[in-house]
Amino acid sequence: MIDHRRLGRELELFATDPLAGAGLPIWLPAGAAARHAIEEYLRDLERRAGYQHVHTPPLGRRELFETSGHLGYFAAEMFPAMRLGESDDELMLRPALCPHHALVYRARGRSYRDLPLRVAEIGGMYRAERSGVLGGLSRVRAITLNDAHNFCALEQVGQEVSEILRLIRAAHDALGVRPAGVRLSRRGPGEYVGDDADWAWAEELLRAALDGEAYTEAPGEAAFYGPKIDIQVVDAAGRESTISTVQLDFDKPERFDLSYTDPYGARRRPVMVHRSLVGSMERLFAYLIEVHQGAFPPWYAPVQLVVLPVGGDQAGAATELAGLAEAAGLRVEVQVSGSLGARIRDAAHRRAPYVGVVGPREAADGSVSLRLRDGRGLEPMPVPAAVALIAEVVAGRGHHLRPPSRR
Repeated sequence: MIDHRRLGRELELFATDPLAGAGLPIWLPAGAAARHAIEEYLRDLERRAGYQHVHTPPLGRRELFETSGHLGYFAAEMFPAMRLGESDDELMLRPALCPHHALVYRARGRSYRDLPLRVAEIGGMYRAERSGVLGGLSRVRAITLNDAHNFCALEQVGQEVSEILRLIRAAHDALGVRPAGVRLSRRGPGEYVGDDADWAWAEELLRAALDGEAYTEAPGEAAFYGPKIDIQVVDAAGRESTISTVQLDFDKPERFDLSYTDPYGARRRPVMVHRSLVGSMERLFAYLIEVHQGAFPPWYAPVQLVVLPVGGDQAGAATELAGLAEAAGLRVEVQVSGSLGARIRDAAHRRAPYVGVVGPREAADGSVSLRLRDGRGLEPMPVPAAVALIAEVVAGRGHHLRPPSRR
């Protein structure tokens, strides 16, 4: 098993540079393409599940994080405040997205008919991690989180958490995530917000949502504002980490004075459910690079089809094939320089799932010979059929290189 940092360099997925700073990786075109494919999938999955997407700023006034409790309980992991001039507000990089999502909720009055309100964002947040703990994509200072906050009535919590767990399973199946266990992270010794009754009730709600599923309990691993369900994975070095999480929060609705009007006109507090289907893009890719050893499922492979004309006379046919593939929404490259063998080896090194070879015979009859990443070669087939085969695999978001009916 090769470490994701080495594979990231070899496959040109991401880079680090002293000028950028420690813990601040730079996503290169190949890595960005894979990341964008996953982000688009997640937004679509969330949209179909009733989420509304927002954009919120990565900065906020000091008062925002005082209100949220982060400065009281989380200040050691936050970057120092910035002030541009004597008359300006102190601004801080946010360590989490939840304070801004609370502001989204209170942007207007809410009634019980609005609930559950599911607010989602793939947004940036920042942690002042010490240089000694930073490593590749697994521990960074600039974090892009697949985040959401579900505001709901107390009686809706169980259904919301169950639906979130269903979405987490769907995302994990599509991405090839292999969970190593489920953990109920509870309060332990230390500083936590809220009272004992709220904590006991929140923990009981999460236990009920996990009914029938194997899990372990982890006292002391809760967030400072509430208990959570953590989906664990183990990396190539055997280290366990959290990749997905569901957290209950009775505290922030109180801090931000969030409310809704119930059917009888009374003002009630919503419950705030924090959830991330796959965690941060950085930690997710550290895991995916290693578990797939860079050979991502075709739907989020950086380049899905590499087209290789055997000689210069076939360049036009290769370009036409690439155009049809691009029109079908595929990520495709045409490589013409070097010997055919060297170009095939380069495509294999880059873990391209499909290589299309166009020789004199293929160019003459409008066909292509497909080579699959697993070493199989297919008989020459008409170009439209080859493009349709790849597009079907990509659309199905499976992990095989051929559709189920053609394996």
